[in-house]
Amino acid sequence: MEYKEFCLQLIELVGGKENIQSVTNCMTRLRFKLNDRSIAKTDEIKELADVIDVVSNDVAYQVIIGTQVQDIRPEMNKILGLSGESKQTDSGEKEKFITMALRILSEAMGPILIPIMAAGLLAGILSLVSLTGLVSAESSTYLILDSIRQAVFFFLPVLIAISFARRLEVNEYLTVTIALTLMSDAINGAKGLDFLGLKLPETTYSNSFFPIILSIIFMKYVGKALEKVMPKALQYFFNPVLILIITLPVTLILFGPLGTYIGDGLNFVFEFIGNTFGSWSVVMLYAALQPFLITIGAGNFIIPIFMNSYATLGYDPVFTAAWIISDIAVCGAVVGYFFRSKDQKQKQLFGTTAFSAFMGVTEPAVYGVFVKYRRPYIAVMIGGGLGGLFAGLMKVVGYAPVGLFGLASFIGKDNYSNFYMMLIAVIIGFVGAGIAAFILGIPNDEEVEAKQAAPVEMDAEAVTKLLIKAPVKGKNVALSNVNDKAFSSSALGKGLGIEPEEDTIHAPVDGEVVSLFPTNHAIGIKTDYGVEILIHIGINTVELDGKYFETFVKQGDKVSVGDAILKADMAGIRGEGYDPVVITVITNTADYLDVLPSHDTSLSSEEDCLTVVV
Repeated sequence: MEYKEFCLQLIELVGGKENIQSVTNCMTRLRFKLNDRSIAKTDEIKELADVIDVVSNDVAYQVIIGTQVQDIRPEMNKILGLSGESKQTDSGEKEKFITMALRILSEAMGPILIPIMAAGLLAGILSLVSLTGLVSAESSTYLILDSIRQAVFFFLPVLIAISFARRLEVNEYLTVTIALTLMSDAINGAKGLDFLGLKLPETTYSNSFFPIILSIIFMKYVGKALEKVMPKALQYFFNPVLILIITLPVTLILFGPLGTYIGDGLNFVFEFIGNTFGSWSVVMLYAALQPFLITIGAGNFIIPIFMNSYATLGYDPVFTAAWIISDIAVCGAVVGYFFRSKDQKQKQLFGTTAFSAFMGVTEPAVYGVFVKYRRPYIAVMIGGGLGGLFAGLMKVVGYAPVGLFGLASFIGKDNYSNFYMMLIAVIIGFVGAGIAAFILGIPNDEEVEAKQAAPVEMDAEAVTKLLIKAPVKGKNVALSNVNDKAFSSSALGKGLGIEPEEDTIHAPVDGEVVSLFPTNHAIGIKTDYGVEILIHIGINTVELDGKYFETFVKQGDKVSVGDAILKADMAGIRGEGYDPVVITVITNTADYLDVLPSHDTSLSSEEDCLTVVV
């Protein structure tokens, strides 16, 4: 009940229950798949007390909250009436296969990390306890507690079966039955097996990651096929057993070997990189660049890779060390800013985000500090890169996917050198990033704005900003001063208003007319780069029912910048008692880094009024 009001507000701001296709969560964020993202009020969501930021990309509409998301998600499910992982509806939009696969993989992997991280942290605690001599590694107490860690990694296919079954809407109990069958003594690692005379390859399913995923995907399609051919009266009795006896042999014959090849292929790739360039290069690059991946919501892509390493190799040679070093480098960068800043409000921001990063949750620092000031990205590239380089050269490996507080797990089986090298790498990352951030300094607000709006080179390969011309000549009006809450709150997107000094409205960009209100008082234009621009003439002028408005284009027309698209009798509108302010907003603001309005007091249709930072 503690988060009920927050959940109700959030559901309303993303467009209501009917706009939500699915909702899942990872460690720090709610991931929505929305039918129509354009109606989500991103700026208002960002203002909610528990929200750190919002990231909208091809994978999901992500509301970043923090670790309390684990408590918020059940309340969200209850309000939405969800019993499983998602609520699916037909949005009429076909999702790209790669996007769908990444989204499902990311959403299904999130819940599995909870027991894995718990097992990793437990391994670190046991290593410390054993190191101090309080409990012998040969004692029953140690063995009982260590059995938790062993069980999590041995029965990983079962955890995967549960999570993917919920995400793909397959019967959980049938998927777990398949997973347990694969891990039974009769099949797991058994030699000399055959099925109907067909020889089966020897496969250790407890140490494989992909066979069970492929098996669950296949099971979903088998279930759908049986529902079409089996009479409804018989489905309850026969479908489960048919699903099992069809899925198991196909898994043993096809998915077991295929999944093993995929896992071995990933290991080969990293072994090849290590032998060719040195594995240190991957550790260094990921430790340096992880904040960028978090910023764009792509941090989860490594999950199947490092989980495959743990399942097949028993350790992770790359990513566990890299992400811990990167996390502590983020902490170091914000600490550097804390000591550099003289402003108490800034110090409070830097102090709280540094503590959060130290605890392993870096999103508050990345979205609250890095995105605004930019220079901390460079600090982490320096500190995290140096720490990652050292860890890579020293061939540090992770024995459990843990954070900073599970550092003792790097001892593994009495591998103290591995632990000491990791400790040094962490110190290098923290100190290096802290010193770099302190030296780079904190840009003031004017410098931040100037940096965002600075002119840049543009070509067909890389577009970093898009310029929007003023649609009409007139006086610049800040959007917050427009007398319409829907616009002034930026709920419809960032932009500005213009007090018009002429009647003709010009196309501010090259693009296509995607919407034209019947009353001709508002028009929507979309550019080839996907920027969606709404030009709205006047406040409440829809009540004029088209009086004083004339259009020169129709929906679907292509327009070029400067073309006359509408005409409005501004004097007549004023005479009727309406404010004729011409409002221009970017309705898909959330898809871009920022939208910056011009600060010129007056504008002409030949001047830029908005800069969309890509």
